[in-house]
Amino acid sequence: MLTVGINHVATITNDSDRLQAFYQEVFEAEILRDGSEFPDGSGPRLSVIKIGPYAELNVFEIDGNTQADVQTPMFGRGRLDHFGLQAESIEAFETIRERLRARGAADDFVTDFGSILSLFFRDPDGLEGEVCVQNPDLIPGAKNPPGTRAARYPAEA
Repeated sequence: MLTVGINHVATITNDSDRLQAFYQEVFEAEILRDGSEFPDGSGPRLSVIKIGPYAELNVFEIDGNTQADVQTPMFGRGRLDHFGLQAESIEAFETIRERLRARGAADDFVTDFGSILSLFFRDPDGLEGEVCVQNPDLIPGAKNPPGTRAARYPAEA
């Protein structure tokens, strides 16, 4: 392969400060840039949020744009449905899971897809994200459909 991952995903927000805080607090993200998109101070506010070694969110706050308020069900969201982040380790996955749940951004369900575990969340703008990690309980050859709860994370009473 000639690439090593996603460089960035561009999205729109109505509240850059709130979104930055969410990604910093949950994912220990770094804000690389925050200000006008153009050097002369015109144009929308652009925040570049580094969420991994090769992954950034380029977040635009545009006066009068209401697209951040639009949220529809999975596969009804247009070209970009959701984005997936790769956790560094199962320990990092569990830390992220705890932080997301504490903010009400995720429920207790972790999907076992076989080779990976997956947790879905919604950021403060309603953008759906997914956190993935290599499955430490992998059964060779297992491929599970969506909705398969990971045994490691049973339903909470």
